[in-house]
Amino acid sequence: MNTSRIAMAALAALTLNMVNLPMNAHAVDTDDPYLWLEDIEGEKALDWARARNEESLAELEARPEFQPLFEKNLAVYDSQDRIAYPALRGEHVYNFWRDANNERGLWRRTTVAEYRKENPQWEVLIDLDALAEAEGENWVWSGASCLQPGYERCLVSLSRGGADASVTREFDIASKSFVDDGFQLPEAKSFASFMDRDTVYVSTDFGEGSMTESGYPRIAKLWRRGQPLSEAKTLHEGQASDIGVYAYQVHTPERIYPMVTVLPTFFTRTSYLVRDGELLEIPLPPDANIETIFKNQLLVSLKSDWTRDGQTWPQGALVAADIDELVAGEGRITAVVLPDKRSAIEGVSRTRDMVLVNRMTDVRGRLTAHSLVDGDWRERDIDAPAMGRISVVSTSDDSNDFFFSYTDFLTPTSLYLAEGMSTPVSLKQLPAFFDAEPYEVTQHFTKSKDGTRVPYFMVARKDLETKGKNPTLVYAYGGFEVSQTPNYSATIGMDWLELGGVYVVANIRGGGEYGPAWHQSAQRENRQKSYDDFYAVAEDLVARDVTSPEHLGIRGGSGGGLLVGMLFTQRPELFNAVVCQVPLLDMWRFDKLLAGASWVEEYGDPDNPEDWAWLQNYSPYHNLDADKDYPRVFFTTSTRDDRVHPAHARKMVAKMNDMGLPNLYYENIEGGHGGAANNRQAARVQALIYTYLINELR
Repeated sequence: MNTSRIAMAALAALTLNMVNLPMNAHAVDTDDPYLWLEDIEGEKALDWARARNEESLAELEARPEFQPLFEKNLAVYDSQDRIAYPALRGEHVYNFWRDANNERGLWRRTTVAEYRKENPQWEVLIDLDALAEAEGENWVWSGASCLQPGYERCLVSLSRGGADASVTREFDIASKSFVDDGFQLPEAKSFASFMDRDTVYVSTDFGEGSMTESGYPRIAKLWRRGQPLSEAKTLHEGQASDIGVYAYQVHTPERIYPMVTVLPTFFTRTSYLVRDGELLEIPLPPDANIETIFKNQLLVSLKSDWTRDGQTWPQGALVAADIDELVAGEGRITAVVLPDKRSAIEGVSRTRDMVLVNRMTDVRGRLTAHSLVDGDWRERDIDAPAMGRISVVSTSDDSNDFFFSYTDFLTPTSLYLAEGMSTPVSLKQLPAFFDAEPYEVTQHFTKSKDGTRVPYFMVARKDLETKGKNPTLVYAYGGFEVSQTPNYSATIGMDWLELGGVYVVANIRGGGEYGPAWHQSAQRENRQKSYDDFYAVAEDLVARDVTSPEHLGIRGGSGGGLLVGMLFTQRPELFNAVVCQVPLLDMWRFDKLLAGASWVEEYGDPDNPEDWAWLQNYSPYHNLDADKDYPRVFFTTSTRDDRVHPAHARKMVAKMNDMGLPNLYYENIEGGHGGAANNRQAARVQALIYTYLINELR
């Protein structure tokens, strides 16, 4: 970064919130000479990616920081001291585990009583390394859906190289083997679950015309054992323009609820209760989320106000209604949780006799239990630590036992077991992978360009010198109502804090930190508000002399990759390092690539001239300017990412190279949307990123 740009950046940062970003006066050039890079596994495109990898790896892996970081990261990822996160299924706890001896991982289980022990004995169900070797496939675990209430059969999903698409196979728990001639699906973005031992709900690629424009199943069927998939009974058939169609059943102690859900857009859905083969629509607002069913009460979170029978239930509320009465157009709506301006509901789950609501107030967690007494809801607080992030890990409707975790930036994650309303017991805890004593967490609030109060967390040394020279990394996402909450990360501690870095998480609009309105205020044509919020945080850090543009870096992935892509193209003078991971960057073609069509509701439709008139301003790929002095950006992606197309990063880098603009690029040839398929790959990617950051910012 040259000194003239640093000086300009310092002046701009002191003029807090005074920058007005002009809209494009004319349409951008959408001619694309780099379309050949959209051929994901084409020989020419892969040769290009490998050549870029060699250039970047030759530099980064030769740095003295890389190897120590890689070795420390891998030791953490392979550590036997990590928490084996539980999934409650009947009398057993299930877990998927990777370590140095099990690179691809073990699917295993133990009893609840055994899991309570410090070192439980596990029963291995599937050794993925052995399976991959026997079948000559690079299998990556994608989960399992099991038959309730006995859990004796499961539908196991296996991905090649970490892609979203997977194969599905029926697995018998007792014999620890796949079922010969059992339910099997070839590789596709499928959704399958048991109705009973001999019947499966299935949404998959049934052949030509059966998938949506977004690449997800358009048809849901009922598939009988021994029946060819082609003869499965159709339950519902959606439109090609839908996101997807799914059939499943909700199992509760009181009753089983067969259901079909159609997603016309990413944020809207129509749900049906299946009764005697007939689909009965559940009359809800299209953007409402069904959270769970409890004692025949359908619990629904509202993304917009809902007026029914002359009464309005506010956006952000959690409400309930008897499902049968609701389908019949009758019954009353009751409030379970009503919102306030500083709070948001992050999750809802149930046990046998309670509904658990995970909430945030100013991005700090709170867990409450709700019971239904004489038709009304009563709330009680669960005794849980405050000030950090609380997550319900696993529940079961067979009992009132549940697991939840607590974490913050400096406190290793703890796993708690709660038995009803009794005092939770701390059952497992991560070791301290780095010494947290020298550091502190502070929460700050700053004003965005339009006056909106935006929070951010900062993790730094207690004796931090505020002379504007601290290497500082700001992370944010800002989309799809996804909240960024406090979280313990050994990698951030070891790879960044211990090297003298300051770590910041910005809770910008577009996320869910303050509920649906916080998200919706930065959708589509209003996305600039996310960027303005981020600039306000960055400028506040500069104004407080925590850092300066010369020492300020930013990081984001997926939708956050779009965020940082726009940040550095709009305000290149404000940053000196950018980590752009599995990014979305070409907003002219994003809806034509892989799952991109499903995100039109979030971003806009480039084929609609009215949308493109403003969407083009938020397309990093189209806003590159060869005459601008950009920071040196580090792009990472994965060949096997079948959600966000790797061509976004490929084409951006190719265009920047032809413009003579500085960058680094690393494409993992496998790894899926997470960017890594195993612990070694994850450790390497993180070591590359922090090696880049410390060399750019210190």
